Amino acid sequence: MSAEAADREAATSSRPCTPPQTSWFEFLLEEDLLEQHLRKPSPDPPPVQLIVQFLEQASKPSVNEQNQVQPPPDNKRNRILKLLALKVAAHLKWDLDVLEKSLSVPVLNMLLNELLCISKVPPGTKHVDVDLSSLPPTTAMAILLYNRWAIRTIVKSSFPVKQVKPGPPQLNVMNQMQQEKELTENILKVLKEQAADSILVLEGALKLNKDLYVHTIRTLDLLAMEPGMVNGETESSTAGLKISAEEIQCQVCYDLGAIYFQQGATNAALHENAKEKFFKTKELIAKIGSSSLHCTIDEKRLAGYCQACGVLTSSDDDASQQTTPYNQIHNCMKSGNYQDLVKIFLEDNLALSLPVQFRQSVLRELFQKAQQGNDALDEVCFKICVCNTVCDVLQGQIIDIQFCQLFLKPNKEKIDFLLEVCSRSINLETASESLKRKMAAFLKNLCLGLEDLQLVFMISSHELFIKLLKDDERKLLVDQMRKRSLRINLSTKPVTSFYDIPASASVNIGQLEHQLILSVDPWRIRQILIELHGMTSERQFWTISNKWEVPNVYGNVILGIKDNLTRDLVYILMAKGLHCCAIKDFVHAKQLFAACLELVTEFSPKLRQVMLNEMLLLDIYTHEAGAGAAGERPPSDLISRVRGYLEMRVPDIPLRQVIAEECVAFLLNWRENEYLTMQVPLPLVQTNPYVKLGQLLAATCKELPGPKESRRTAKDLWEVVVQICSVSNQHKRGNDGRVSLIKHRESTLGIMYRSELLSFIKKLREPLVLTTILSLFVKLHNVREDIVNDITAEYISIWPSSIPNLQSVDFEAVAVTVKELVNYALTINSNNHFWLIIQADIYFATNQYSAALHYYLQAGAVCSDFFNKMVPPDVFTDQVAILCQFLREVDYKTAFKALQEQNSHDAMDSYYEYIWDVTILEYLTYLHHKRGETDKRQIAIKAIGQTELNASNPEEVLQLAAQRRKKKFLQAMAKLYF
Repeated sequence: MSAEAADREAATSSRPCTPPQTSWFEFLLEEDLLEQHLRKPSPDPPPVQLIVQFLEQASKPSVNEQNQVQPPPDNKRNRILKLLALKVAAHLKWDLDVLEKSLSVPVLNMLLNELLCISKVPPGTKHVDVDLSSLPPTTAMAILLYNRWAIRTIVKSSFPVKQVKPGPPQLNVMNQMQQEKELTENILKVLKEQAADSILVLEGALKLNKDLYVHTIRTLDLLAMEPGMVNGETESSTAGLKISAEEIQCQVCYDLGAIYFQQGATNAALHENAKEKFFKTKELIAKIGSSSLHCTIDEKRLAGYCQACGVLTSSDDDASQQTTPYNQIHNCMKSGNYQDLVKIFLEDNLALSLPVQFRQSVLRELFQKAQQGNDALDEVCFKICVCNTVCDVLQGQIIDIQFCQLFLKPNKEKIDFLLEVCSRSINLETASESLKRKMAAFLKNLCLGLEDLQLVFMISSHELFIKLLKDDERKLLVDQMRKRSLRINLSTKPVTSFYDIPASASVNIGQLEHQLILSVDPWRIRQILIELHGMTSERQFWTISNKWEVPNVYGNVILGIKDNLTRDLVYILMAKGLHCCAIKDFVHAKQLFAACLELVTEFSPKLRQVMLNEMLLLDIYTHEAGAGAAGERPPSDLISRVRGYLEMRVPDIPLRQVIAEECVAFLLNWRENEYLTMQVPLPLVQTNPYVKLGQLLAATCKELPGPKESRRTAKDLWEVVVQICSVSNQHKRGNDGRVSLIKHRESTLGIMYRSELLSFIKKLREPLVLTTILSLFVKLHNVREDIVNDITAEYISIWPSSIPNLQSVDFEAVAVTVKELVNYALTINSNNHFWLIIQADIYFATNQYSAALHYYLQAGAVCSDFFNKMVPPDVFTDQVAILCQFLREVDYKTAFKALQEQNSHDAMDSYYEYIWDVTILEYLTYLHHKRGETDKRQIAIKAIGQTELNASNPEEVLQLAAQRRKKKFLQAMAKLYF
């Protein structure tokens, strides 16, 4: 150690360990004691809490002299805070298990985005377009970490979350929780949209087969220095913490297996992919050992995954797998052989090899199928439920609510089957006294719960009952039954009203709540709530599931209902209906909304109108997902209801903005331009931004194509969008080229935020409307002064050519919007050659030439029948031409310069047969002769010698030869990319 280093360490160690009057956060920041703090056996605050504190401080907005809220400044202090957060994560060795357990999704998203930024991953670059093998090891590892976290987060979001019982409602706490929930949902939405790309990135990582390195505290310190002080160390192959290729592959295989398994719920073929990845993970764990420092896999969960994959996929080479109960049950469920399914469960009641959770999951699946209209499954559900209940009894578990429900109306057949299951579930010769007592107590309580004495006699006279209960126990039971029979006969109050249904004291509240969460039957939901309110009056049952959410504008009205039962019922019916809408289960959503509408009509005109509005939105969704997707126009009644909603003037009705948004999008998609431009009331245009935007779009589309003097509405639309994309203050990029952690606050100058505009556009699918708005944003992108390569678009000439206040436009946001819009448009129609050209131009303008060529070729292919016809000149313009000889005037200078380059590929001569310009071929002959490349020279001479290229041929023959070679060349290029 040098003397200078020793002095520095001594000075550090002599500093005080605890700050007298300042917070830990400020102390660590000012005194640079982070590493010393992290080395403590039990640091307080713990490392993950430091990450949260550092990032929260770095992302705090500032307030200027005019008392206006500004984005967090990109200053030295905030950059240090972000660096400290990264250092803490590096101290934790970037263990996603640890980070995910303690950090929320938004915080971990910030942290990993900072890692990408400091690892020099260009912002805005699609990870799937990057070649990992060509990147520095730490950069490649940063991309892998982000994409592993992305798919892990998607998988984790599909798991049920145990709801924490809320305390007394506090408005500020609820608002904070709601904001974090909305932010998490927005991030999840983006991650799910990018899931396919993340999967491709991780699949590509499996092909790397080389060690990578992840940033340590030291490498992060080096990156924070001036560039000249790093000496390239962080770019080398040995900087940072080494993660072996086997450890990387093991982690990636496990994460890919989890996402494939989750997606297998909608695409069964993916279970094969999941199985392959999980079994590969097991092989790698056996190779590297389960004690690996950098590869932590939950082996119990992995074993469960492997077992599930073995059941869900067929295996020809493993005959024993077919004989397991799991596989037999899966085959029975798949083939509908429910008689054998009951037999398997009945036999397992004695063997007890199936876990309780698995038994319950099979029963849940059967109940779901029965609720979908398969009445034949009612009996199967009862029989499986009886098997499960008897199994639970023998294992000392509480009787499930489902059994109580199914036994509300017992009959002889049900009792016969129940006694058969009980007899076959216990071997009286070998059973312990404990098991016998449990079975006896079950049968005894069953008798006490029956009102029909004939059914009681069936049980009490059964051989099993006689063997299990002693004479005095049977006599006591008969006396109890006789007394209870007298009470029943004296009771004169019939149970005629639904509200008079008594709650069973033997039913566990938790089980009823579980049923309440699962049920989508409005009548059953009402019944469960009545039972729950009969058992306790202290609970708010609308809070038991975190999936039950209603918009705040509705929640305030619903929670104001005084009757607790009615409040719970209205809230839950609406929440479940909205959830069914979100997952596109429109049938159940309609049932839930109809029940809620019927209920609120009795006491609240305000909530009645709310439900009518939600049912209108549901009908829009139903049509668009069904008949509308096939191109069938909506019924006139639905169009009239949409217009009626927009024109509604009922005071004090809580309204959701999304309904107006969907109504306007609906009218645009079905070309109701006449109504939007001529009939919509003026006050509505002035008060509803979506109606105003829809009117301008409709009017502009009506005038296309039209003379310049008729494009006043295009100018109005242009001004509205420019205002939306403008910002009140500009913030410069920092000296180191990095952008701040939080994006700039969106401007409130326009009629809506840019994100709201983008969300609205993504509801449109009418090609002309999409083309119009896309060309507007392309024109706005091209107006920028520093643009080198313009993007082309249809109808681009209708928009103004300049902006008075150019500095006010957030052109970075415009560029991002153009990319998002063209990506969305291509999901609507991937064969629209105008949109393909825009995508190609975007890639070309950002120097991604391979991707640009792909889309240029695709555009040419779709409009020329895969190059069997001439490509229109407005598709392959001179700016797009991919070879010098494709130009109207052949560019010999560029061609000769390209041919002289020494880095030409060895296989270039295989394309000589596609060259029709004799001058270029003659130059190639000269060039190969000069280089002594005899073989290539002969190929060029052979190409020149073709008779159809003879200069003496008629012009028609020469053009035909050129056209034939163009076609073959473009088809050959297309095959390389498609």
